[in-house]
Amino acid sequence: MREIVLDTETTGLSPQGGDRLVEIGCVELVNHIPTGRTHHVYINPERSMPEEAFRVHGLSEDFLADKPVFRMVAEEFRAFIGDATLVIHNAAFDMGFLNAEMEWAGLPGLDNPVIDTVMVARQKHPGARVSLDALCKHYGIDNSRRTLHGALLDSQILAEVYLELIGGKQVSLALVAEIETTIVTAARIAVPPRPAPLPGRVSAMEAEAHAAFVASLGEGALWARYEEQRQP
Repeated sequence: MREIVLDTETTGLSPQGGDRLVEIGCVELVNHIPTGRTHHVYINPERSMPEEAFRVHGLSEDFLADKPVFRMVAEEFRAFIGDATLVIHNAAFDMGFLNAEMEWAGLPGLDNPVIDTVMVARQKHPGARVSLDALCKHYGIDNSRRTLHGALLDSQILAEVYLELIGGKQVSLALVAEIETTIVTAARIAVPPRPAPLPGRVSAMEAEAHAAFVASLGEGALWARYEEQRQP
């Protein structure tokens, strides 16, 4: 099962009001395990950067001026996510911007399945704060690098939070344990038999003493029946 943990940064809160994407970050999971594959791009929004947005992510107009516009990176982004399920914190916000940008670029919108980790967190922790920072604190995830919002860093942090929300780490550990057990079992089966039995460790004197003891117990003794069964 392939999932893409995704985050974006924008010039504001509303694509309908003229706000644009400025950054996309993605982290790939396969069977709830990070593969190390990521996708990250900065985007020229073709408009000014409001001060409020700059204070959130620190991406200035000058920094973004030489970056590609969305239509130049759209196909590479779509190729990376493929038909994977998208894992997004407050998914309606990011999907609204992504599909608006797709429409402006003359491309079809995204129809991938989406998991909104805000909804997952609210179901698992009703009444609790479910911001990314709050969930990091709840699960003991280090987010000290998050002095500003950044799409790739936030995706990496969200991937850790998501695995905690769904118990993915425990699932992964169970899978590894199952594989290791299979390997050990196979190794035991593959061990060849000894070419010759090990020599007995009971001396002749000890064997005679034991036989005399068994004889003294009478014919109904358990040891007597055992000795009869051992005879070739």
